[in-house]
Amino acid sequence: MAMQKVLVVDDTAAHLQQLKEIVSDAGYQVITAMSGKEAVEKTRAEKPSMVFLDIVMDDLDGYGACREITRNEETSNIPVVFVSTKHQRADHIWAEKQGAKALISKPIDSDVIVKQLNTYI
Repeated sequence: MAMQKVLVVDDTAAHLQQLKEIVSDAGYQVITAMSGKEAVEKTRAEKPSMVFLDIVMDDLDGYGACREITRNEETSNIPVVFVSTKHQRADHIWAEKQGAKALISKPIDSDVIVKQLNTYI
C-alpha cells in the first residue's frame, strides 16, 4: 500500500520542520507549504490524506485556506487540523465554522499530532 500523504503548512521554518519530523516519524509521506495560498494549491494537486494548517500567515491565513479546501468539491473530504498559537475558545469555534476538524495549540506536542493522525487517517 502506498504511503499516506500529509500536508504540513506553517510560515515559520522551525515549526514547519518540527511538524514535518513528527508526521514523517509516524510513518507518513510529508508535503510542505509555507502559505495559505500554497496550501490550497498543494491540497488540490496532491490530494493529501490530511492537512495540518497554521492560522496566522501573510498572504492567505489558515482560516481562509481551510474554507477554500473544505468548500471545494475535490478537496472537501480532506480533514484539516489547525496548529496555532491561537487557542481561545472563540478560535476553536471559528476554526470549526471554517470546516476544521480540530485546533491544536502550539507549542507542538508530538503525541497530540500523532493522535490526530490516528483519528483522521
